[in-house]
Amino acid sequence: MSHGVREAAEILLAAAGSATDRDPLTDSWPDLDVSTAYAIQDEALRVRQARGETLIGLKLGLTSRAKQQRMGIDSPLLAWLTDAMVLPAGVPVPQDRLIHPRAEPELVFVLGQRLRGPGVTAATALAAVDKVYGGIEIIDSRYADYRFKLPDAVADNGSSAYFALGPVGRRPELLDLSLEAALLEVDGQIVDTATGAAVQGHPAEALALAANVLAARGLALEPGWLILTGGMTDAVELAPGSRVAAHFSHLGSITLRS
Repeated sequence: MSHGVREAAEILLAAAGSATDRDPLTDSWPDLDVSTAYAIQDEALRVRQARGETLIGLKLGLTSRAKQQRMGIDSPLLAWLTDAMVLPAGVPVPQDRLIHPRAEPELVFVLGQRLRGPGVTAATALAAVDKVYGGIEIIDSRYADYRFKLPDAVADNGSSAYFALGPVGRRPELLDLSLEAALLEVDGQIVDTATGAAVQGHPAEALALAANVLAARGLALEPGWLILTGGMTDAVELAPGSRVAAHFSHLGSITLRS
């Protein structure tokens, strides 16, 4: 049984609002496809904007080859960012608003120019970037036990919840982004490390892909938008009372407490 785009969006928004997990949409809507899932995502954004949220950018999910292989796909997913998702420096992660949060380090682009596909390459994408920051994304699937198929994840806005930017912004030409490293620390222990090459081979490839995929929907990446390029490492559980930090080679450190 299909729910319909509007009802599915309302179901997922209600789950997020009450911090209550649920079964994947595909359990009751087995023929849900990715294009319909993006329509659900867009409808949820429309509702959130009507509530007063402002669209500020885009995130990519499932950008690492390992994650794509686990999901049986060959391309990342896209999801929207709003101002309500920004976690200011020093503000604890709001555990009471989350179901089962996880954290992952990311490279974040701030666009200086509009970027519209098709035909965007990594080089032209990077030329549109004003600054690069390190970041931590807090993901929080609305599905129990993070059990979902690709259309479920797309409909759920890529399991997005919050994100925090680091203190250092650098011009992209001053960095080798494929070699920019991140160390992920939980409660004082380094638990994972990766470089920008983990993100589609180079995070600019992820940015170009986002522009080209959006073009097929008649959309573009706009100046001033933040683009989260995807988790560099696997996401780690963010338990109540824990501390997670990401340390970047040239982009400073970010520490979050929950």
